Amino acid sequence: MKRLEGKSALITGSARGIGRACAEAYVREGARVAIADINVERASATAQEIGPAAYAVQMDVTKQESIDAAIAACVKEAGGIDILVNNAALFDLQPIVEITRESYDRLFSINVGGTLFTLQAAAKQMIAQGRGGKIINMASQAGRRGEGLVGVYCATKAAVISLTQSAGLNLIKHGINVNAIAPGVVDGEHWDGVDALFAKYENRPLGEKKRLVGADVPFGRMGTADDLTGMAIFLASQESNYIVAQTYNVDGGNWMS
Repeated sequence: MKRLEGKSALITGSARGIGRACAEAYVREGARVAIADINVERASATAQEIGPAAYAVQMDVTKQESIDAAIAACVKEAGGIDILVNNAALFDLQPIVEITRESYDRLFSINVGGTLFTLQAAAKQMIAQGRGGKIINMASQAGRRGEGLVGVYCATKAAVISLTQSAGLNLIKHGINVNAIAPGVVDGEHWDGVDALFAKYENRPLGEKKRLVGADVPFGRMGTADDLTGMAIFLASQESNYIVAQTYNVDGGNWMS
């Protein structure tokens, strides 16, 4: 039997990258998946490519009405919600003395506020359904430590880890398991922008930072989105029923906790 047979999942920011890889993995395991993304055109294209078990939902995690509409879409399309993956996030970096309130507000609004209030809306629906559920937050190795140029992003991901602990302890009485995944450095189209920012502030040629961080991973390479799907399936399945408020590193050995 498939591990997520008959389950309804919502994955934020899943039109591409890690979110898309998780969506594809969940569909293979029998789930019906809402491809939730602020770019509904890209979400629709992704859903079409994945197949009939996927459907697109327009979602802006900074707007409560958009969050509520996405949950309602899951109820309408799939009869409820059993699994939430809080994947939508934004990255930025700059020296501490150059951090702007605009960047701070934007990152915390998406990475922390979006995680909290999407989690809250999904939990309310799960409680009303009365059959429990699984909530998986996407943290980061950046939430385990500070980095000189990545202060705000690191702080948002540390907040996600802390929120996972608090929500996990509070919601398990309803049969809702809240846990998180902390990826390391994951290759993808976003790394072009990340690399360019490091090149700017560390005076490096383009491509050098990406090469160096990949070489520093004990496993021997940067991660891929597919490297994260095994943990994402496990935490969404019944196999993780006794796991509460944990954050799992999936990072090739980059960080140990």
